[in-house]
Amino acid sequence: MNEVFKALNDPARREILKLLRKRDMTAGEIAAKFDMTAPSISHHLDKLKRAGLVTTVREGQFIHYSINTTVVDDLIQYILTLKK
Repeated sequence: MNEVFKALNDPARREILKLLRKRDMTAGEIAAKFDMTAPSISHHLDKLKRAGLVTTVREGQFIHYSINTTVVDDLIQYILTLKK
């Protein structure tokens, strides 16, 4: 769970998750939405992947990123237990 919170600590990574909530995207499509270098986007995507917040599927030379709703659901359940 610590990796999830670390990943969510960055505004760019939260914005990437918002984009992926709408549809699956390649790294290039994601990078086009930001004013940062491709290596920076790659770093953010790696952090999200390591935290389990995104999953990837390779199609030819492209990698498609999607939000991992299972981890998001687990996070929501965890946060709800804090309210009790």
